[in-house]
Amino acid sequence: MATAKDWIGGARLRTLPAAVAPVLVGSAAAHHLEGLSAGRAGLALIVALALQVGVNYSNDYSDGVRGTDAHRAGPARLTGGGLAAPRMVLAAALGCFAVAGAAGLALVAWSGQWWLLLAGAAAVVAAWFYTGGRSPYGYMGVGVSELMVFVFFGLMACVGTTWTQTPQAPWWLWMAASALGLGSVALLMVNNIRDIPTDREAGKKTVAVRLGERGSRAAYAACLAACVVALGVLPVAVGLPLWTGVAASVVAAAGAAVPLRPVLTGATGRALIPALRDTGFYLFAWGAAAATLLSIA
Repeated sequence: MATAKDWIGGARLRTLPAAVAPVLVGSAAAHHLEGLSAGRAGLALIVALALQVGVNYSNDYSDGVRGTDAHRAGPARLTGGGLAAPRMVLAAALGCFAVAGAAGLALVAWSGQWWLLLAGAAAVVAAWFYTGGRSPYGYMGVGVSELMVFVFFGLMACVGTTWTQTPQAPWWLWMAASALGLGSVALLMVNNIRDIPTDREAGKKTVAVRLGERGSRAAYAACLAACVVALGVLPVAVGLPLWTGVAASVVAAAGAAVPLRPVLTGATGRALIPALRDTGFYLFAWGAAAATLLSIA
């Protein structure tokens, strides 16, 4: 019988900052554009968190029943580790998707942006077929997983949050959303770098497996480098002095060095778990910094 600690572990709290950051930046952008709605921002946060946890439980279930998680380097999963019955993990995933759907429906009704229902439905479908179904795209290693993370946890989460509060999307918002999307790709990449040996053995061909150790570590670094550049450009784009952009990029680079160090120095297996945690924290800190800059501009 899984304990509460097991279920909390299955929710993968290290990934939740990546869900919070786009809503934070999107709401700050709405404030900068003079259209902030705290209620709509709260609903957007519920959608983002419920969807992220739903993805994590869905991935746990699907990888577990396939046997992919039988010999993994990270913490034991609920299904693969035999901590919970597969049907219970599936029910938890579906419950999270239901919460995300209900909050999303309320948000769409409140904002009047009904076209976002299609985007929300697409997000749930993408979440399920990442490792679910007969031919999960997460096992193909052709970049679809990374593209879906970029779109749904970057572009849609950030720009969509702003759009439900004030229907505006200036170019700098797309830039910030793209940086957040690439940060989420980095989070996925470091997770998959850790699992390269076991994924290869299980036949799970992620992009990290196809690129190999050197290529996947370089891709991770490139994603974080894009975040550094974007944080430097953002304040200047919204009218703050040039020195704020320089200072922001220096701070962003210093912060990125923390998760980058173990990845670029060749850490493997469990030694990469701190890098996974620190990448999530970096994304949250990046979002908080971007939101602060937008709020004072």
